[in-house]
Amino acid sequence: MPEPAAPLSAAALLSLWVRGKQSSRKCELCHTPRDEYGKPDRGRWLMGGPVQLRPTYPARTWAVVAPPLAGEPPGSDAQFVRLLTTGISRTGSPPKPPMPPFRMTRADAEAVLAYLKSLAQ
Repeated sequence: MPEPAAPLSAAALLSLWVRGKQSSRKCELCHTPRDEYGKPDRGRWLMGGPVQLRPTYPARTWAVVAPPLAGEPPGSDAQFVRLLTTGISRTGSPPKPPMPPFRMTRADAEAVLAYLKSLAQ
């Protein structure tokens, strides 16, 4: 059985959080509701909501609601990291468009997960 990971120092945790925040900047485009002026609603940051994008081509499936990410992203930690590193969701298939097929490094995906888990719901 592998050894448990050593706790991270405060500086390492801050570095991980900053890396995750930077790597998740594009998530707000779909996963943050908009106000009446089309600006991101900072009070509901990454809490999911109606997808604002529409397909420019005939699409059989298209997500109309983006799930919340703040606090507890969908699926297990391993499933979420797999989504961000391989583009395969917890269902075993790619997510519906407009979700892009991410190919993050494992380190970036883990940093995004740590950042999202730090956000209050």
